[in-house]
Amino acid sequence: MTTHTLDVPGATLTYDVRGNDASTEPALLLIGAPMGAAGFGTLSQRFADRTVVTYDPRGSERSLKTDPASPVTPEVHADDLHRLIQAIGGGPVDLFATSGGAINALALVSKHPEDVRTLVAHEPPLAAILPDREHALAAARAVHETYQRSGWGAGMAHFFAVTSHHGPFTAEIAGQPGPDPAMFGLPTEDDGSRTDPMLGQHMLTSTHYEPDFDALGSASTRIVMAAGEESEGQMTSRGAFAVAERLGTKPVSFPSHHGGFLGGEYGQTGKPDAFAAKLHEVLAASA
Repeated sequence: MTTHTLDVPGATLTYDVRGNDASTEPALLLIGAPMGAAGFGTLSQRFADRTVVTYDPRGSERSLKTDPASPVTPEVHADDLHRLIQAIGGGPVDLFATSGGAINALALVSKHPEDVRTLVAHEPPLAAILPDREHALAAARAVHETYQRSGWGAGMAHFFAVTSHHGPFTAEIAGQPGPDPAMFGLPTEDDGSRTDPMLGQHMLTSTHYEPDFDALGSASTRIVMAAGEESEGQMTSRGAFAVAERLGTKPVSFPSHHGGFLGGEYGQTGKPDAFAAKLHEVLAASA
């Protein structure tokens, strides 16, 4: 594995390349947001048959922003991804994108479909396109407001409550205060920082993003929406189903939950072997 940096407007991106010069397959990008490259260590090992590229989105882990507290939109992330793909030799690449990364990947394909052969977009938290969007968006705003008001521990506790909710959001659910962070072993004290990439920078811009379905529908990219077997009813899974419906397709079921590809990264474990096998299968359909 080699590590590189790429200067982009307002940030310096750090990315890793696990090379396989003998492969005839396109490079495979594995991305999240705000989760960085460290979340794909286990999954990367299961694609030794091709070159794998991972990166830290601007503001996350090793990729520093000029203004650490500023919000970042999916369109800006899409521009970063386009520059990254050019830096590794150009497209088309195959792209597995999860969570906020799936939102950014949809933004990329709507602007630069030539960059991506197949996009597997796994569980995008697209509150703005759900039937209950008003209350789903209000719940997302409430998480952000809790973080701004009370700090990281309180914000994360509220985030856990919203993301684990099953089914449509109502005004009552959106208006519920966040739980006590001590219930999750989170700090109850506010350290005063407001630079968390998820709670401070992505919570609003990602959930409020509305994909350009006209551009996606006419794109040369094969778009596969993916939802976890154990995530049914959660906002992220519902986002995958909502996008697929607008595109006239059906989501592909992937093993485990929202972090089904994880093998201990960030203290979470899904079913990485089964997840990787399913991803191999989906990507092979493009060959």
